[in-house]
Amino acid sequence: MAPGASGIQPSEQDFNEAVRQLCADLADQLLRDAEGSEHDITIEVVGAATEDDAVEVGRSVARSNLFKCAVFGEDPNWGRVLASVGTTQATFDVYAIDVRFNGVQVCKAGEAFEDPAKVVFEGRDVHVLIDLHAGEQTATIRTNDLTTAYVHENSAYST
Repeated sequence: MAPGASGIQPSEQDFNEAVRQLCADLADQLLRDAEGSEHDITIEVVGAATEDDAVEVGRSVARSNLFKCAVFGEDPNWGRVLASVGTTQATFDVYAIDVRFNGVQVCKAGEAFEDPAKVVFEGRDVHVLIDLHAGEQTATIRTNDLTTAYVHENSAYST
């Protein structure tokens, strides 16, 4: 990305990390610019049997309009998370899954745990941690909420 005139030769690992950080920053900027969104959601899947499982689970949750609407309503609805996980081909035991919203464990071993009212939604950032307890692999997926402003803006014109 430069002609090498500086003489600096970063290691492949340092270069790859710099590119990863740049891409993550650009992805975050895209989320923050999404029309009408109010929450930027990070879905972190841990404990997956394979990286593909972790990605599939994260993407399934991120694509769920019901989940995205719940976040807009500031409802830490772990049932919608489990419903999305259940649509995947990932290896998991529903009675082992844990779910946290913003650090509060609302689901433990597939059942209600902490009072969802303890989850604090401050600012734009929402962190959802899904532990499948099926292995050691992880993935992080980013998305945003589905708001009435987004629906209005995208339905107000004809293509």
